[in-house]
Amino acid sequence: MLISVKHETRYRYETPAAYTIQSLKLTPQNTSGQHVLSWSLDCGQDATIPSFVDSFGNLTHTFVINREHSDVLIRVTGKVETTDVSGIIAGPHDPFPLVAYLRETELTQPNEALEDLAWSVAEGGKPLDLAHALMAAVRDRIDYQEGETQVETTAAQALAQGSGVCQDHAHAFICCARVRGIPARYVSGYLQASDNMDEVYEAGHAWAEAYIEDLGWVGFDVANRICPSESHLRVAVGLDYREAAPIRGLRLGGGAEKLDVTVRVVQENIQQ
Repeated sequence: MLISVKHETRYRYETPAAYTIQSLKLTPQNTSGQHVLSWSLDCGQDATIPSFVDSFGNLTHTFVINREHSDVLIRVTGKVETTDVSGIIAGPHDPFPLVAYLRETELTQPNEALEDLAWSVAEGGKPLDLAHALMAAVRDRIDYQEGETQVETTAAQALAQGSGVCQDHAHAFICCARVRGIPARYVSGYLQASDNMDEVYEAGHAWAEAYIEDLGWVGFDVANRICPSESHLRVAVGLDYREAAPIRGLRLGGGAEKLDVTVRVVQENIQQ
């Protein structure tokens, strides 16, 4: 599948800001299931955006504006050819040992309810079967509802209220997998979910990956109850959302902020 992405993020400030710095994890890399044909990251002519590979292997850009400004526009465009690999990820190289992906974080810290959910799935079977069962158990307990959680909502909070979005499903699954001794991590990316070329989203997509012995890293799109397919475009990974967030940063001044995000992900015809 040939996936085309157009992603714009615009910040507008009440008064001019003096300084902005952002960490941008918006650039995918080649894996067994995707090949980047073209990709562009544009933050304006006056911005500097050096890049580096972070500790998780994500290609990361640092975006800086060191002058007065009243708005910031970050624009991503690109095309990626994807194939269905049943969610199994090969490449890029993972610099961390597996034990690092068993570590708790603030957003994925288990409480009694999450531990009960994790252990409600019966013993037996293969680790892959356990991971699929955990995906189903989490999705059964957390209904998909937009606007009821925030980026700082924890897995425990999402489970308690019984609703959330893909980020919350991923965090709860990661927590339960780690409780059961399965290394797990968060994935940010995009999903081509509609044949409507004019459909615009207000965010990207998120899912989880679990390390399954004899297979390696395997993706679990808990929100959709599936393993990632050729419709998924993988961008960044981390222990939770904070370490894989597409955009994170701070600014000096500016007052109140208005944020507008548009994401268009469409399938294009592959030229023979």
